Amino acid sequence: MHVISRKHIVGFVAKHPNAGPSLDGWYRIARRATWLKLTDVQEQWPSAEAVGDCTIFNIGGNNYRLIAKVYYRDQVILIRFILTHAEYGRGGWHGDCNYKS
Repeated sequence: MHVISRKHIVGFVAKHPNAGPSLDGWYRIARRATWLKLTDVQEQWPSAEAVGDCTIFNIGGNNYRLIAKVYYRDQVILIRFILTHAEYGRGGWHGDCNYKS
C-alpha cells in the first residue's frame, strides 16, 4: 500500500512521543501490505474497523486512533487524522468519514 502521508505520523509523534513505536509499526505493516478489502486489513490489524468511509486503526494499546481512507483498488491509504483516545471520542472527524453517530 502507498501511505499518504507519513508527515501526519511525524507531526503526531512530535506532540506524543510515546506513540512513535506503535505508529512506526503500523506504518511498516501498511506499506508492505496488499489489502483488497477490510477483512485483509483485519488479518494483520485485527482491531481495524470501518466507520463510514474510513477505516479506524487502534494504535498503542488503544491509546490512539489512526483514521484513514483506504482505496483498495488503487492500493492507497490516505491518513486523515491521528488522534488521542480522548480526541477521537469528541467526534470532530465524523464529517470527513461521512459518519453520523
